[in-house]
Amino acid sequence: MDFVTLHNGVRMPQLGFGVYQTPPDETERCVHEALEVGYRHIDTAQAYNNEEGVGAAIAASGLNRSDIFLTSKVWFYKDGYQAAKASIDESLRKIGSDYIDLMLVHQPFGDYYSTYRALEEAYDAGKLRAIGVSNFYPDRLIDLAHFARIVPMVNQVETHVFFQQQEARPFMDELNVIHESWAPFAEGANNFFDNPTLKAIAEEHGKTVAQVALRYLLQRGVVVIPKSTHKERMEENFRVFDFELTDANMTSLETLDTHHSLFLDHRGAQDVKRFVGFAR
Repeated sequence: MDFVTLHNGVRMPQLGFGVYQTPPDETERCVHEALEVGYRHIDTAQAYNNEEGVGAAIAASGLNRSDIFLTSKVWFYKDGYQAAKASIDESLRKIGSDYIDLMLVHQPFGDYYSTYRALEEAYDAGKLRAIGVSNFYPDRLIDLAHFARIVPMVNQVETHVFFQQQEARPFMDELNVIHESWAPFAEGANNFFDNPTLKAIAEEHGKTVAQVALRYLLQRGVVVIPKSTHKERMEENFRVFDFELTDANMTSLETLDTHHSLFLDHRGAQDVKRFVGFAR
């Protein structure tokens, strides 16, 4: 397992297991199986409504809590700071732990300054080992980093071969913010698993398209959190440290970048208008 080191010295496994869209009644089983496979980094969120299943699986695993890196995310609330502060304690209760390794501001909407201030205070109190953001593009990331007391340690954004964040990455690097991917397989969009370039490179290495896609991001220093409800896929996604893509492979995959989201634009008026309706 490879690790990245956050700017506060905390080590984070570069490969994790995500539970986005995993039904609450399946989450405990899926996380239990992921831990059996060898994953030690689990990613959840308040908005996924499955933190309790994650916590139950960790408690039943027999592993030391310190051996598992756990990420969750605070949603955006109409009441800002007070609601965010209370939600952190609620996440701790649901997970059944006295700390969370990494807590992110889930969306760059609403009063995210106050939400981030609640994260800073929880970090100071030892409830969170690291803090960061999700879906923050350079304009808002730079703005928050400049005015916040603690520069975000991680930024989790849509990242896959079709949207590689090549324009945003230099700004994250400049701020020493770790780049983390959600949807590393583009959720299968754009005929992801039938892409000729991915398939040719997979055949060259005796690997699958999924493994090549993950390996590409890993070699670019990106943290990845693939998800699956099938143990055999969890095992497949975990076997990505026994090969290395060539420079020619990396160059070929870089050309697949479309430079735009396949799902939504966090700066587009219509998408933002739709999203703010989900404030709690």
